[in-house]
Amino acid sequence: MKPLSPASLLLLLAAASAALAHEFWLEPARFVVAPGTRVHLRRLTGENFTGEGWAGRYGRLELLRHYAPAMPPADLRPAAAAPDDSIQSTVTFTEPGTHLVALATNNATITLEADKFTAYLREEGLDNVLALREQRGQTAAPGREAYRRCAKTLVQAGPYNPADTARAWARSVGLPLELVPEQNPYGLAAGAPLTVRVLRAGQPVAGQLVLLWRRGARPRPLLQKLRSNQNGRVLLHLSGPGQYLVSTVRMESAPAATGADWQSTWSTLTFGVPGKARP
Repeated sequence: MKPLSPASLLLLLAAASAALAHEFWLEPARFVVAPGTRVHLRRLTGENFTGEGWAGRYGRLELLRHYAPAMPPADLRPAAAAPDDSIQSTVTFTEPGTHLVALATNNATITLEADKFTAYLREEGLDNVLALREQRGQTAAPGREAYRRCAKTLVQAGPYNPADTARAWARSVGLPLELVPEQNPYGLAAGAPLTVRVLRAGQPVAGQLVLLWRRGARPRPLLQKLRSNQNGRVLLHLSGPGQYLVSTVRMESAPAATGADWQSTWSTLTFGVPGKARP
């Protein structure tokens, strides 16, 4: 098979991106609010930390849960769908402290032509799947993918409390693929690093590609691309105040029941660092 020219690769990447939105994240109207504030959490999909509203419906939700400081988890997923099948994701952050909201979806499926699927795998750094398709003689076959999404966001209600022992922000909530911060980003000193752990079904994942984004950063919002160490950890360097997105995607051979060849799981973590952002 002849290698793709740069122009052809760009066209294939554009086609793959149009067919399948990449990162999926939760984005509150404000990351820092007064206790008692009711905040809408937008559900966004897109690239380069620029997204459009997710059109998913109630039937796609596996989990939507609010973890407030020193409070039991609150299930935000209603027992039955609304008449218009919409999803309600407006949350009241009553207790002072750092809150966590988590969302997970079930699978949707997509099929991409072979060249488009290869371009998509290269763009996302999914070298393991590229190698497996080569080993299995599948490089000319379409890519049949089942994909699901996991998203977490941290919202600060009131001033940061260094004596916080509830640590709701550090909860591992049982997502299929999960990003767990080991320091509270709202309590970091300027220039301090943030350690994030990648968990798959609760277990650390080594060698997982993790991306760090900051909205409005120049020359581009993507700040870092790192692989997790043997304990599933990556060390991220925040570049100053602003809105941040940490993202990762994992793809493996899909169970037969999915009707697909590959199972991808996308996971994100969003938070804000107060203050005036700098480029």
